[in-house]
Amino acid sequence: MTLHNGLKFILLLALLSLAFSAQAEVVVVVSSKSSVTSLTAEQTAKIFLGKVVTFPNEHAAFPIDQPEGSAVRDEFYSKVTHKNSSQLTAYWAKIIFTGEGRPPQLIAGDMAVRKAIANNPNAIGYIDKSAVNHSVRVVLKP
Repeated sequence: MTLHNGLKFILLLALLSLAFSAQAEVVVVVSSKSSVTSLTAEQTAKIFLGKVVTFPNEHAAFPIDQPEGSAVRDEFYSKVTHKNSSQLTAYWAKIIFTGEGRPPQLIAGDMAVRKAIANNPNAIGYIDKSAVNHSVRVVLKP
């Protein structure tokens, strides 16, 4: 390996490490006022895919989604529902067309999602771990 190629390799490694460290670290949260303390990925997926409308404790569950194309949304759906963006779009098109449900409410940005969840003990959403504060409780780290 020449010196020039070696420098290119080191630069490439540095850029890759920055790219991986810039990825969102998603967590699923509820209001700190909620009685829900933990959920499994399967329970969370069912709520966000509209298959159930309550938490395991039978309280209503109000899911909040982030905008399509956001890193935190892509990571959440990939890890929790094992669906990518196009699969999710197709899934909801079918559910809406058949009248079997409706997608979660859309709110843009971690801070806005956190605020909406903090104010509603029945709300559930996902945000980047760095946005967590005392107003919400982490119930799942996918």
